[in-house]
Amino acid sequence: MAELAEAGHAVVEHGVAEQTVQDYIQHHLSYLTYGRHADGSWGMAHDAVEAAEMGFMSIHVDTMGWSLFLGAGFLLFFRYIGLKATTDTPSGMQNFVEMIFEFVDARVGEGFDGKNPLIAPLALTIFVWILLMNTMDIIPVDLFSILLGFIGFEHAPFKIVPTTDPNITMGMSLSVFVLIIYYSIKNKGLGGFLAELAFHPFGKWMMPFNLIIEVPTLLAKPISLGLRLFGNLYAGELLFLLIAALLGAVQLPAHFIWAVFHLLVIPLQAFVFMMLTIVYLNAAHQTSHDH
Repeated sequence: MAELAEAGHAVVEHGVAEQTVQDYIQHHLSYLTYGRHADGSWGMAHDAVEAAEMGFMSIHVDTMGWSLFLGAGFLLFFRYIGLKATTDTPSGMQNFVEMIFEFVDARVGEGFDGKNPLIAPLALTIFVWILLMNTMDIIPVDLFSILLGFIGFEHAPFKIVPTTDPNITMGMSLSVFVLIIYYSIKNKGLGGFLAELAFHPFGKWMMPFNLIIEVPTLLAKPISLGLRLFGNLYAGELLFLLIAALLGAVQLPAHFIWAVFHLLVIPLQAFVFMMLTIVYLNAAHQTSHDH
C-alpha cells in the first residue's frame, strides 16, 4: 500500500464530501454491516471501526443481499426457460441456456467418473452463480454510491461484488468441503477414509509422515478454493478503485483497458472453482479398488 501512502495528499470528489485517496478506497472496500453495538442495541455500523467491534455475529448486508439476489435470479430465470422450453422453435434464450447446460455437462463428463445425480446440477449452480457475482465487478464503482445519495445514504459503504468478500467465497468452499468429507465417508466408509489419510502414500509403517502430508493437503482444498476466488476478484476491484482515485478525468481509457482484461478473469475464476469442485468430488467417490 506504499502507493496509497504517497498519494495521501491527493483529494477526490465523492458526493458532497472531499476525501483523500486512502479514505476513498477504504470507503469502497468497507461493507454495509449489521450487528450488535457496544451498548447492546442492534443496527447498522456507521464506520469500519464500529463494524469491527460488532465481532463475529455481524453480517455484511450488501454482499449477502447481492449473493442471494443473484442466486435467486439465476434459479428463477433458468426455471422460466425450462418451463417455456420447446423442441420446435427454441428461442435465443433457450439456446443460450442449453449451451451453458451442455458446456457444464461436458466438463462433468470429463472430470467425474462416478455416478451421482447431484454433481452436474451442483457444477452448473456454482459456475453460473459465481459468474454472475464476478460480473458485478464491471459496474462502475461509484454508481451505487451516487444512487444511495438520492435516498440519504451517500456516505454508507456498499459493496456489490459478493466474491470480494471472503465470507462468501470461504462459505462456498466450506460447503464443497463438507460434500467432500460426506462422500468420502459414504463411498469409502469411515475406516477407508481414515486409512487414506493414515496409510497413503507410503504405507502403514510410515503413518506419521502420511498424516503430515495428507491432512494438510485435505485442509488446503477449501482454503485454496475460497482464497483463490477472493484474491483474484479483490485485486481486480482494488485496481478499479486505484484507477478511479488516482487518474481523475483521464480514468476512462484505463478503466476500459482493465475491464477488457477483467472480462477474462471473471469467467475463468468461475470455471476454475467449478472444475476443482468436480475434481475434488471425483476423488471423494474413488475407492481403493478404483485406484
